[in-house]
Amino acid sequence: MDSSIINVVNLTIHAFLVGSLLLGLHRKIIARIQGRPGPPIIQYLLHTIKFYVKEITFPITAGNPLYIFVALLDVSVWLTALIIAIDLKSSLLIIIGIYVLQKIVEHGCGLSSGSPYGKIGGVRSVFSAAAEVPLFAVVAAIYLTTHSVLISDILNYQSIHGSLLFKMPICAFAFFILLVSKAPNSPFGIVKGKDIVSGYMTEHYGLLASIIYIAEAIAYFALLWIFIAVFIGPWVVSHPLITLAVMVGLTVILAFVNGLTPLLAPHHSVMLQMTIAGLVLCDVLYRLIMGG
Repeated sequence: MDSSIINVVNLTIHAFLVGSLLLGLHRKIIARIQGRPGPPIIQYLLHTIKFYVKEITFPITAGNPLYIFVALLDVSVWLTALIIAIDLKSSLLIIIGIYVLQKIVEHGCGLSSGSPYGKIGGVRSVFSAAAEVPLFAVVAAIYLTTHSVLISDILNYQSIHGSLLFKMPICAFAFFILLVSKAPNSPFGIVKGKDIVSGYMTEHYGLLASIIYIAEAIAYFALLWIFIAVFIGPWVVSHPLITLAVMVGLTVILAFVNGLTPLLAPHHSVMLQMTIAGLVLCDVLYRLIMGG
């Protein structure tokens, strides 16, 4: 029991530190693309520490205790995803369900502050969920191919049959778009678009903002790891240094995608994601017809 707790604590600290540095690298690359020197790579980590020691502020319009609870729920959601995915290598279906729960967190985070910008960000989070819920079809396609939704079984399948990246390119692309949507300055980042300041995070400050930053760093690390494990295979995730190198490579790709692509209008963002989800559904139907 004690060793399990220590492993979880070590994994959490590792995910937060690596995720923070990767997000800092992502921001640095985008700055260079835009012709700016950009902040140091450790800037995201510095921001998290800075807000951690600042005083918590409560807007007069905030709805307590929801204003506090959503920040704690945010980090709890991604800690759960981290444990289920990496420590237990359990069901991929649960992971996607947790990601959908994250949309509820964003919605509550925006509405609880009372800020009009936060409310718009919260409403957009529900709006964008319509495009992301069909990602359950990705799990269905993986199940039809590997006959399991457990990450451990999927890794074992790939060790025998090869990476799913080449067997299921449409599903891999759909999950990659999910990574794009979670990375900063995403063309699909309508919940925190610059047109609404910082979206659902506009009014959160101090320790609560730091908690949300911690959750986002862990989320970024967890989603990268899941993508690597599910679509590239055990040859990478079994070696920490190789995993880190692939995560850096994916971060560079995501930074170029987000740095060169403008923010889409909300309806354009949703329709494009729905189109990709529709391709996945067609892939599922094809696998059903062909018997997996």
